[in-house]
Amino acid sequence: MTEAEYDVTLEWPDGRTETVAVEPRETVLDAALREGIRLPSDCRKGTCTACVGRVIAIEDQAGDGQPHAADAVDYRRVPRALEDSDRADGYALLCIAHPRADCRIEVGPTVRSELGDSPWG
Repeated sequence: MTEAEYDVTLEWPDGRTETVAVEPRETVLDAALREGIRLPSDCRKGTCTACVGRVIAIEDQAGDGQPHAADAVDYRRVPRALEDSDRADGYALLCIAHPRADCRIEVGPTVRSELGDSPWG
């Protein structure tokens, strides 16, 4: 299977949006930075929640009408700063996440405050 490029639309609480084309195996954070879009980040290893976003929509790739936010991204390594329930709720660590479909991701301080503190400090 050939890896594809996916469009990720980043949405801020003030209504601003930016869409970036994320190349195969590229992280959402790296794609945003490549396009000059600043997003918060710190560890870049998935051990903090500085870069957290929340998937709010995903393209229905399978055509079954049942896309789930947790299926929107895959990870370079285990996202230690997220619990399984956080991932199920659509939270993603953008520093290690690469998309598996076109999607919309909410970003900004509100998302991090909704998630709470990282279990890893």
